[in-house]
This record gives sequence, structure tokens and C-alpha cells, in this order.
Amino acid sequence: MSKFLENKISDEELVKLYLETQSDVYFNAMYSRFSKKIYSKCLFLLKDQERAADATQDVFMKIILNLGKFSGKSKFGTWVYSITYNYCIDLIRKNKKQRNLFDNELDSIAEPIQDVSDAELLEIKVSRLKIILNKIPEGDKIVLLMKYQSDMSIKEIAESLNKSESAIKMKLKRAKHKAYLMHQELFVN
Repeated sequence: MSKFLENKISDEELVKLYLETQSDVYFNAMYSRFSKKIYSKCLFLLKDQERAADATQDVFMKIILNLGKFSGKSKFGTWVYSITYNYCIDLIRKNKKQRNLFDNELDSIAEPIQDVSDAELLEIKVSRLKIILNKIPEGDKIVLLMKYQSDMSIKEIAESLNKSESAIKMKLKRAKHKAYLMHQELFVN
């Protein structure tokens, strides 16, 4: 029955069935469906396997405890990503005592001179892209990866980060510009 649940029932239906029955069958199907995705996001953000494994368990508990709050306004996967992201960022903040990665930058950064197209950004070699992503601010790196690696829409990113769509569009524009400039500085000049 578990394989049936993994492949045939939508995420939203699985949530509904679990909430109605509290059955281990539905819990196990949900865990099987999302635990690897949660772990990989935690590992990416926390950069430590042990911390990522612990965070995965904590995130999954948060999801189960807050499942009744899932409203269906977004995809369940987006909601899960949001919880995962927020949990990991909170851990990073606590451990490094760094300020919020997504402070409003509108007043402190001038408008980029040029808009960098997706095609220009994608021309950067993957090996170079890893170096560039490690040199730009964490917040910029995260929105770029959400957009281009996780293939999330502007709306999904905005929902995950509790920001407006226009703020995310501006953040992406600036992040692409910074990545492009970093590429020029490191590899072209």
C-alpha cells in the first residue's frame, strides 16, 4: 500500500488522509516522499551532514505538528520547503549570530546598471558557478538556487521567504547582477 500512496495520491490528498486518520501508513508515505528532499535542502544550507540529519528530523516534526495549519494556498511542497528553509536559517542565525540574510536592501544598494539575462548567467561554466556562488552574499545565493536549481516560480519563492513578488524579482535581478560581476572580476578581467 505504501508504494501506491507514494505514486498515486497527490501531496494534498496525503495530508488530508493523514489529518483524518493519523495513520502510520500515511505518515510513512509522507516521510518517504519528503525526507530526502528536506535532508538535501538542510545539507545545502547547513553544509554539515550531521546537522542536516538532525535538522531533517526537527523539520519533519515541525511539519507534522503544524500540518493542520497547511491551508492549501500554495503547493504542499512549497510549504515544506518554506518550513525547511526557515528552520535552517534560524539555526544559522543562532549559531553564527548573524543578522537577517534578507534585510531590505532597497535603500542601501543602487539599481544595477544592466539587467543580466538568464542566458548570460547560464553561460557561466558550472565549475566557475560554484566558486561565484560561494563569493556572493548568502541571501543572493539562496534565491538564485531556489529559482534555477529548484526551479521555483517567483510566487513560490516569495511565499517561502514571506516576501512580496516584487521584492523577490528585485532580489533576483540584483543577485544575477552580482553573480555576473563576480564572474567578470574572477574569470574575465
